[in-house]
Amino acid sequence: MMRLVHGVSYLGFIVWAIITGSVTIVARLFRADYAEPMIVELPMRCATDLEVTLFASSITITPGTLVAAIAAGTSTTPPAIFVHALFEDSEEDALAGLVDMESRLLAMTRGRAPRAEPEGDLS
Repeated sequence: MMRLVHGVSYLGFIVWAIITGSVTIVARLFRADYAEPMIVELPMRCATDLEVTLFASSITITPGTLVAAIAAGTSTTPPAIFVHALFEDSEEDALAGLVDMESRLLAMTRGRAPRAEPEGDLS
């Protein structure tokens, strides 16, 4: 039952992210500083192929973000995802948004919310 609740919540979150991302793109068309592109690296908490695929797809479907690469983890480091973000004010803001999205996704796939911070260092 909790997976269903988290699934509906995640779907609403993604739809809202698509709407707000689209509005941001249109609003920034008329500004001199249209975009502030950056690529950020996030060590993932996603463990299964399904979780990684859903996470990468969720990032890419959101306007203004794109998965540039996924690095496989080792025995001592988690897998990492590299995301190109256009409209974030800072790397910390971009990472915070990605961690929030990943937490919501993992709550849906696992039926419970994961720890707040990913394993490993964010730098």
